[in-house]
Amino acid sequence: MSDLVPIKRALISVSDKSGLEPFARALREEFAAELISTGGTARFLRDAGLDVTDVSAVTGFPEMMDGRIKTLHPMIHGGLLAVRDNPQHRAAMEQHGIAPIDLVCINLYPFAQTIAASNVTFEEAIENIDIGGPAMVRSAAKNHRYVLIVTSPDDYDEVLAELRAHGGASTLSLRLRCAQRAFALTAAYDNLIQQYLLGRLDSEQPQQPVVLDAATLGRPHVIVGLRKKQDLRYGENPHQRAALYVDHDACGEASVAHARQFHGKELSYINLLDADAALGVVKELTEPAACIVKHATPCGCAVAGDLPTAFRHAYEGDPLAAFGGIVALNRNVDLATAQAIVAVDKLLEVIVAPSYDLDALDLLRQRWKNVRILDVGPLRRSAGGSNEIHLHKIVGGWLIQQRDLLGVDEANWKLVSRRAPTARELADLKFAWIVCKHIKSNAIAIAKDGVLVGAGAGQQDRVNAARIAAQKAAARAAGAVAASDAFFPFADGPQLLLEAGVTALIQPGGSVRDAETIAAVDARGAAMIFTGQRHFRH
Repeated sequence: MSDLVPIKRALISVSDKSGLEPFARALREEFAAELISTGGTARFLRDAGLDVTDVSAVTGFPEMMDGRIKTLHPMIHGGLLAVRDNPQHRAAMEQHGIAPIDLVCINLYPFAQTIAASNVTFEEAIENIDIGGPAMVRSAAKNHRYVLIVTSPDDYDEVLAELRAHGGASTLSLRLRCAQRAFALTAAYDNLIQQYLLGRLDSEQPQQPVVLDAATLGRPHVIVGLRKKQDLRYGENPHQRAALYVDHDACGEASVAHARQFHGKELSYINLLDADAALGVVKELTEPAACIVKHATPCGCAVAGDLPTAFRHAYEGDPLAAFGGIVALNRNVDLATAQAIVAVDKLLEVIVAPSYDLDALDLLRQRWKNVRILDVGPLRRSAGGSNEIHLHKIVGGWLIQQRDLLGVDEANWKLVSRRAPTARELADLKFAWIVCKHIKSNAIAIAKDGVLVGAGAGQQDRVNAARIAAQKAAARAAGAVAASDAFFPFADGPQLLLEAGVTALIQPGGSVRDAETIAAVDARGAAMIFTGQRHFRH
């Protein structure tokens, strides 16, 4: 048999009708294909002036049971699954009057959009589980040697281009590509449904957005269904291809993955990593806050009484590192904030905020031709809470853990020094603890008056992390506080910070030499809190 299969009969049944009319018209008028359809899709095509054969006319049975039964019939699936150069299959088709179907255009009931609605009932969700659609998709994809399966409006132009190039026939290469996409679609669709039903078992509020959660860690198999949102400029380096895939459109919190881009060049892999890191910091800060990130680590961060001041202080924390940085803010960007941002003399790559005033947006666009401006919407926190999980790819597998959403947990904090921190020091300790959580380990954060003045990140030993943070802080370390993401194994790191001028420290504690560190703090008349909790970030 030839690689080319002429498109003589096409079955079309779609929920998303965008781009459908010109696609169906081309099939009918350019290639003289018979169009077979169901329900609303058939009405849509007839309203467009196209001749359509109802599925019920093909099967000899009416649609029934509220549309649950319409395409589940041998006259449909026989036309999809028949091996056309198999004599027995051909004989069965002739005996039962089954005609081959050469193209199937299907997209499924919008289950993700249905369960994203805040008032959806369990019964409504169940009714929006597509059965006939996935069955036809799988039949057509399995028999892609003869049948072309089209599952997305994004594929219409590619399909028509190939049909036009081959006189109205599909190529095996095209059919194979489309079959792979089809099975990816049904896998993701089924995964979303099973997660929703798992939520019904595990949650008293199954209508909430579904997330992979801590229960995942007890399952023998985990399937992650992802949908491609966009290609990226490149990966970590220009020679690496990259793309952004998302879980589904119903994200439970503000996210750069689902942000609207108002301005600037295409996003790169690193842009999104850094933007996600910066947004993660400011989401944890209740006061007006700004954070500047380089290489997934905060280099500047501040809280203040207003957003312009917070940005200026964050930038002043480390102006050298801020070059080419990513900025996140936790309030609407008004004109005053935009004026503060454009006043800096360094290039910024990305600006992330929950919203922008129009005049602020115009000013930012005028200042930088290529800066990416992202709007993430209201800064909701995760609906999944501490049960939400984080995945990290390693060669040959995936590491899965609960996402670290623990913030300031004063109930478990313990004062271990003779002197208690002052009110100002305590406020800075809380701020430093949050920021330090988001700095790559080994991590030290030095803060003063709500400003990150020095950060030591990603060091193989903690004493050098402390040394780098103190060097960056310089004279600003006098009267500042310091946070460590894990315990100090020896007193040398704390002593270095104390000698730089730090007057209060916060760390998890738990070293066998904690007594030596406490003694060094007390000898300086400083204060120290043990949190009992660690925040490694690799």
